[in-house]
Amino acid sequence: MERPAGPAPRLLPWQSLDGKPCYLVADSGGGYLSRLADDLETVLLATGADVLELARPLLDDPASPPAELRFAGRRLAECLTDALRVAESRGMRLTGAE
Repeated sequence: MERPAGPAPRLLPWQSLDGKPCYLVADSGGGYLSRLADDLETVLLATGADVLELARPLLDDPASPPAELRFAGRRLAECLTDALRVAESRGMRLTGAE
């Protein structure tokens, strides 16, 4: 099946209110929503790095309370989800695939 002509839809780093993926179709990457998505991707990846840095000592300490470990694990899972979404979006833009 052939893909219609025109720009490939960009997977955005946020979801709809009902949890579905959001896409942007734009002729260039310089529009307001494209820049907003770029900025949010940067923030999400930086947040993931910060959370990982803060979680490492907790994970390395055998005396860490279980509740704190669960909290850190949930935050790390959230950050991993965000990073995978950013990677998927960027991969789609590199290959032009959907």
